[in-house]
Amino acid sequence: MAGNLMHAVQYESYGGGAAGLKHVEVPVPTPKNSEVLLKLEATSLNPVDWKVQKGLLRPFLPRKFPHIPATDVAGEILKVGADVKNFKPGDKVVAMLSHTEGGGLAEFGVAKESLTVARPSELSAPEAAGLPVAGLTAHQALTGPAGVKLDGNKDGSQKNILITAASGGVGLYAVQLAKLGNTHITATCGARNLNFVKSLGADEVLDYKTPEGAALRSPSGKKYDAVIHCAMGIPWSTFEPNLSDTGKVIDITPGPRAMWTFALKKLTLSKKQLVPLLLIPKAENLEFLVRLVKEGRLKTYIDSVHPLSKAEDAWAKSIDGHATGKVIVEP
Repeated sequence: MAGNLMHAVQYESYGGGAAGLKHVEVPVPTPKNSEVLLKLEATSLNPVDWKVQKGLLRPFLPRKFPHIPATDVAGEILKVGADVKNFKPGDKVVAMLSHTEGGGLAEFGVAKESLTVARPSELSAPEAAGLPVAGLTAHQALTGPAGVKLDGNKDGSQKNILITAASGGVGLYAVQLAKLGNTHITATCGARNLNFVKSLGADEVLDYKTPEGAALRSPSGKKYDAVIHCAMGIPWSTFEPNLSDTGKVIDITPGPRAMWTFALKKLTLSKKQLVPLLLIPKAENLEFLVRLVKEGRLKTYIDSVHPLSKAEDAWAKSIDGHATGKVIVEP
């Protein structure tokens, strides 16, 4: 923090991919009354980060430039705002930064107290940083529209769940969390990850490149009560014949086509629904995930760790779309 400046990585316009990232020295941010200043120890990338840069989400998440991307961080609190009640300097935490402001690809960042939770010593910084967007998305999809109770209670009727792209960031959390409920899990992934995804608790695993996998057909003939859809490019016509009478497809990366299908299903009063998921982050849900990791009931799987000086490599890895787990950047 020489001269109150820090190293950060930003982009100055839409487009450009990894080549559009620039290394800069910028002022260390000052926390507002309800914020904390963090010395960042690890930052996790999510597909939404590069999709925003590409301009794909401009109607929903417009950007002011220059922009320091990434929101999922773990670090140590250096300063607290005047209204912060639950944290003090020296506390180790995991936080989700503002989607509007970003700030994760830097040495320091500011987070709202309301989206900051304590990080127990059992969690490393990379493990914790992997949780916010991916873990909360999986949690919200399962406990919200999918209606799965993550209490380990096996009473009542079992739900049949399909999880697409199950070896990705959200998918890996979704498989593990769904296993805490009364579910039968079918999952899709690439051939190299079939055994890995099965080891996490999936009951059936499909190679998405095979005819059966592309058709999303359960090997045991089950119809899905809910689909946690973490992949892209699969049309409604592929899902529809595999759903139960009231089955739902919960799309965690909804685009214009998904929004149109959602509206059409509403208008036609179809019992089979496509549900676009818009993440509503809550600290209590993040605390729940942190507790599960501490107890050994949930794990963050890390694909790769990159220094901030080589953030472009991490960015390119995320864009490539074949990471198994989370891509981490360390200042």
